[in-house]
Amino acid sequence: MALNKLRRLDQNSLGITLPKDDLRVEGLLDEHGNLEGEHHLHIRHIGDGEWTVELVEGIDA
Repeated sequence: MALNKLRRLDQNSLGITLPKDDLRVEGLLDEHGNLEGEHHLHIRHIGDGEWTVELVEGIDA
């Protein structure tokens, strides 16, 4: 099981990193490993330290 560290992003938010290999499999990275386009994720707290992350399609930002 891979572990990802929770990091402070700014005064009001924290974040984690997502593995590039997994993002590549989802088709979110170009051939150089750079993020391709804009993507939105829905993060849901399930409870007792459990969260889900879901890619949301069709949002025009």
